[in-house]
Amino acid sequence: MSLFERPGAVLAAALVLFAVLCIAMPSVWHANARISDVPVYERYGDAIERGSVPYRDFRPEYPPGALAAFALPSLVSSSAAGYARAFGVEMAFFGAACVVFAFLALRALGATGGRLAAGIAVPAAAPLLLGPLVLTRFDLYPAAVVVAAIAALVAGRERLGGGVLGAAIAMKLFPAVLVPIAVAWVWRRRGRREALVVLAICGAAAAAIFLPFALIAPDGVAWSLWRQLGRPLQIESFGAAILLALHQLGMPLGWSSSHGSQNLTGTAAALASVVTSVAQVGALLWIWVRYARRTVVTPDAFVCACAASLVAFVALGKVISPQFLIWLLAVVALVGGRRTWPALGLLVLTGALTRGWFPDRYWSLVFRFDPLASWLVLLRDLTLLALLAVLVSPVRERARSS
Repeated sequence: MSLFERPGAVLAAALVLFAVLCIAMPSVWHANARISDVPVYERYGDAIERGSVPYRDFRPEYPPGALAAFALPSLVSSSAAGYARAFGVEMAFFGAACVVFAFLALRALGATGGRLAAGIAVPAAAPLLLGPLVLTRFDLYPAAVVVAAIAALVAGRERLGGGVLGAAIAMKLFPAVLVPIAVAWVWRRRGRREALVVLAICGAAAAAIFLPFALIAPDGVAWSLWRQLGRPLQIESFGAAILLALHQLGMPLGWSSSHGSQNLTGTAAALASVVTSVAQVGALLWIWVRYARRTVVTPDAFVCACAASLVAFVALGKVISPQFLIWLLAVVALVGGRRTWPALGLLVLTGALTRGWFPDRYWSLVFRFDPLASWLVLLRDLTLLALLAVLVSPVRERARSS
């Protein structure tokens, strides 16, 4: 019996691969990774450890569900280096959980052999594809929970999946784009009443995490939400990539730092921000309506619609920070059928292109609009759009039950 015919061995191999790749990142364990968000998380975690109330005594920029990820390393460390190592271990745990939940989702989808191996190899290879940022950002935390929600939904545990999805929204807002797909999935399979129950459970789970903080410090919670939703055109977004390309052809361009990122400024940047935001909303609405109107509802179609929603949200957003690709790895890797290999290939390519400028050439991109980095940003963003095109392309699918 080959390795591919033994699902347990495939999972074990993927987890070993992920662990080895995590260990082989000395900058994480020596606490000297470049362009790291860990110092920000440490300030939040240390404030919580001292007894400060989030959103009232200090203002974290992330939703309340993220706070646990920041506080735990502060409780087990006493120095900046110790915090960085503890945070890295914590994210490695969630990365391993992401691989496990992807495995469970693929098994529920009926994946075997090469598809199963490839589907969990991609999230397992996250440290190789994206570098130290996978353990110096907290995005593996909500990403793992999102994959857990999808696994529950395709396995027929719709109410559990709805609750887990609501918890993910309270960690970082991006999973909200999956709610219409999840509701449509349950509606078509279980009926309207059950779909509304799942929607209520999802909303209740998110509210249970948000509400205590909103009651204590409504202004602080509102500020954190606006800081995420009201961001300007970040320098790596698709709209910015087009302006960077035009700058290489002679168009003047400016930038400034705000909202925790480096953003393009000026009339052209403001216009690009509006245009890409409209395109983002339009693409998401089209994906949601298209999926809801499908005549044949299959688990593979559900997963593909989830992946397409996330890719549309990232590719057409005003911000494409490199860590956003973490959200895509495990979900896109679940896509089956004829889309599997083109989607995986484009997904791997986006990671490789991102590593072409981040972190080594990032500040050259910011300070000098470095030509090589500028063209790499545009190529990466076009690759994301190509991935979206693959995910929404019409493919004849065989109807089957989950």
